[in-house]
Amino acid sequence: MYHQIDRIKKAIDPLREQIINHKVYSEIKELNDLKIFMHYHVFAVWDFMSLLKTLQNNLTCTTVPWMPKGNAETRFLINEIVVGEESDVDLDGNRKSHFELYLDAMKQCGAATNSIENFTNELSKNGNLNSAFQSSETPVEASEFVDFTFKIIESNKDYLQAAIFTFGREDLIPGMFISIVNDIYKNFPSSISIFKYYLERHIEIDGEHHSNLALQMTYNLCGDDELKWKEVEETTIASLQKRIELWNGVYNEIIKSR
Repeated sequence: MYHQIDRIKKAIDPLREQIINHKVYSEIKELNDLKIFMHYHVFAVWDFMSLLKTLQNNLTCTTVPWMPKGNAETRFLINEIVVGEESDVDLDGNRKSHFELYLDAMKQCGAATNSIENFTNELSKNGNLNSAFQSSETPVEASEFVDFTFKIIESNKDYLQAAIFTFGREDLIPGMFISIVNDIYKNFPSSISIFKYYLERHIEIDGEHHSNLALQMTYNLCGDDELKWKEVEETTIASLQKRIELWNGVYNEIIKSR
């Protein structure tokens, strides 16, 4: 697309390779292993939605009286992504966010949802992340992942929010993981049909189209400001390191469970 985008991709490629080839995937062999993965990953699914809505709030007018805000092309880009993520359809054609779809998948396969549900319930009451982490006994690596995301949210720098959204999120699910899920599905079709569908929707909705929209959005926000691009590179690297730490936590928990 643009030389700044190419530079970021080159800088983060080693970390992306670490994530895509992480040892955690080869350890997901049974349904119980997948349950552990989902117990951690659901927090990343939830804070993805929080990051998305932050971008919508910052880049469009979501208050009354309405006034035109920012660049119309950027408004279009974020609003289109929001529609796909917040109001998708489930297997039965019912409108649901990807987070709600993920919770359905967890419940279908018997993965514990009490931690994420206690977390969101507590957070909705007092708005305090630390209190919500403690009351829900959120896994350490998951809480640190969410905490990093919210530090970027609270920075009020829309170009950094767009950067970690664009370069550090759900397009990191590798083909290897899809194959593993398909293999488990053969043995437990009634337990993970919703999760299989969730992954397929991510490939379809969050694939090339949303990725290109997000890249354009990030470029629009940074333009030719080299200081912003430098900050984007540093922040994106940090976000990918947090993802590696999250996967390390999942891996260690799977090994420990055996």
